[in-house]
Amino acid sequence: MFDALAERLEDAWKKLRGQDKISQSNIQDALKEVRRALLSADVNLQVVKDFVAEVESKAQGAEVISGVRPDQQFIKIVYDQLVQVMGENNVPLAKANTAPTIVLMAGLQGTGKTTASAKLALHLRKQDCTSLLVATDVYRPAAIDQLITLGQQIDVPVFELGKDANPVEIARQGVERARELGVDTVIIDTAGRLQIDQDMMGELARIKETVQPDETLLVVDAMTGQEAANLTRTFHEQIGITGAILTKLDGDSRGGAALSVRRISGQPIKFVGVGEKVEALQPFYPDRMASRILGMGDVLTLVEKAQEEIDLADAEKMQEKMLTAKFDFSDFLKQMRLLKNMGSLGGLMKMIPGMGKLSSEQLQQGETKLKQSEAMINSMTTEERRNPDLLAGSPSRRRRIARGSGYAERDVSNLVSEFTKMRNLMQQMGQGQMPGMAGMGGMFGGMGGNQPSQAGWRGYPGGGGVPKKKKKEKKKKGFGQL
Repeated sequence: MFDALAERLEDAWKKLRGQDKISQSNIQDALKEVRRALLSADVNLQVVKDFVAEVESKAQGAEVISGVRPDQQFIKIVYDQLVQVMGENNVPLAKANTAPTIVLMAGLQGTGKTTASAKLALHLRKQDCTSLLVATDVYRPAAIDQLITLGQQIDVPVFELGKDANPVEIARQGVERARELGVDTVIIDTAGRLQIDQDMMGELARIKETVQPDETLLVVDAMTGQEAANLTRTFHEQIGITGAILTKLDGDSRGGAALSVRRISGQPIKFVGVGEKVEALQPFYPDRMASRILGMGDVLTLVEKAQEEIDLADAEKMQEKMLTAKFDFSDFLKQMRLLKNMGSLGGLMKMIPGMGKLSSEQLQQGETKLKQSEAMINSMTTEERRNPDLLAGSPSRRRRIARGSGYAERDVSNLVSEFTKMRNLMQQMGQGQMPGMAGMGGMFGGMGGNQPSQAGWRGYPGGGGVPKKKKKEKKKKGFGQL
């Protein structure tokens, strides 16, 4: 996601490195690179023109800050402009004064609308809100069955009247059923077409008039680039939408849709789909997205993902075990499985500042190393997992594990050696020492060992500390030691 755009923007910063200050002359080459980067990312042409003009105006009027290089100052200006273009603030889902809140999902066929409906229901369930899914797509083969299957998967009920019923009547009865059940939100999945046509728009307008939704969300495929913004504007003009959900942002999308939708359509992006799994839906935060685009990572989203998976009490126990050298292979296996639940290793690494430059090959090596480690740990006995020192002094045990996991004995020896180093380093840190971190990356395939310095990013959004979050009243969770 945004890798190509981030690489091209990096070329813009290079144009200003070594300069004493930003000037009319030295900024032009950097602006040309920004323009090329945005056009290559399939950002709408008018948005590109406005963006570059705003950056140029702000850069020339920027005051010189002591200790800040021109390229750093330029990055900050581009960051601020990216945030402004994408909407500045997160726009939360509307909430009706009297339950249920009615959400109407619209969009063309193939954008992932049905899946997005289920993803939204799961997102609401994580916030302790109950939902009812309503299946009104009677045209696409298996659309109703797909929604029912997804509903069963996330434990959310689905209302349907079969393929022969009128979609408007299904929607009306679905809302009535939601009131009877006393659910917080009803999500209506509507039919799409391969392209905009009057039949689809007419039916959508009738459903909207009948149920009077609190939210009308357009589901848009991010891979359509700047066309996504034009589609959002068309739907808004004809139907009246309140926001968009951008799907397939994890695919081969160049970023143009995320940068164009708000400015062209006037409607906010409320959620983004970042994977095929039903858990892969995130609220859209312009500032976090700008940080990802600029390679600064996205620590807040990473923390939120961790909070969904890790209990605070478990995290504290794990931390204590790490710092007292009691961390064993069973604990390590548990941590690896938590990582899997949070998403792909590549996606997680790119949320960490400074890790955005990891190559696909390095990320693949990390994924392979984790799978290899898991297979070898699964071949250990309970006692061997609990006491890793047994393996260090027993070649016969290592040979048996190698045969059971399908790897060489030297791979098992490397795993034990790297694990021991990591555990010793953690113990030294627990005693207040700051040891060299060489060897810590071994458990993950040596990733990140030679990454470019990120010192120039300090002090800018995404490159510094994480704001404190308010504690939840209910179950307390924490980030833990991942």
